[in-house]
Amino acid sequence: MTEEKPSYEAAREELIEVVRTLEAGGTTLEESLTLWERGEELAKIAQAWLDGARERLDAAIESDAE
Repeated sequence: MTEEKPSYEAAREELIEVVRTLEAGGTTLEESLTLWERGEELAKIAQAWLDGARERLDAAIESDAE
């Protein structure tokens, strides 16, 4: 079963929560590593959304210039 990619906003909010949890401390090394890995995954998802938005904007600007 394929997990659906979260929206940019959902990925950003979850990433914020991951960072807060890591900054607060009190987690085991294994929990911290799991959170870090999830944070990296969420950052990539958010960046992919931003890159896609930039491509769409660039295409729109380019088509307006023609």
